[in-house]
Amino acid sequence: MAEQIQLEVVTPERRVLAETVDSVNVPGMNGELGILPGHTPLISQLQTGVLSYAQGGVTHKLLVSGGFVEVNADRASVLAEIAERPEEIDAARARIAREHAEKTLISFTGTEEDFEIARARLERSVVRLQLATGAPNIT
Repeated sequence: MAEQIQLEVVTPERRVLAETVDSVNVPGMNGELGILPGHTPLISQLQTGVLSYAQGGVTHKLLVSGGFVEVNADRASVLAEIAERPEEIDAARARIAREHAEKTLISFTGTEEDFEIARARLERSVVRLQLATGAPNIT
């Protein structure tokens, strides 16, 4: 059994990450998935949240939103609609986006599909703020 796992995170626009890591945690649709080398193969849909991975005793984090994770014994492939490193996030812009999304949802009068789009925007802006500021929970 391998002692590390190959992690790759890609979006339609770019390869965000390709590293050999000790462990990975991804936000699956039914909760957080912890992935270690030798993990049982699986495919899961992602929800908006923080993907974290340990590498040499250091934990790194990324925002992921939408897409899937595929796991084999020695590889975790994340195919995300959006993936961002904390240093790529503009906290002021995320704060404005969060405020706009909150206002939109408070006075919402559109379709269910439009509501889900606005809710997803709010989720992404909250996670962006968490990563950009290092805060565990932004309200």
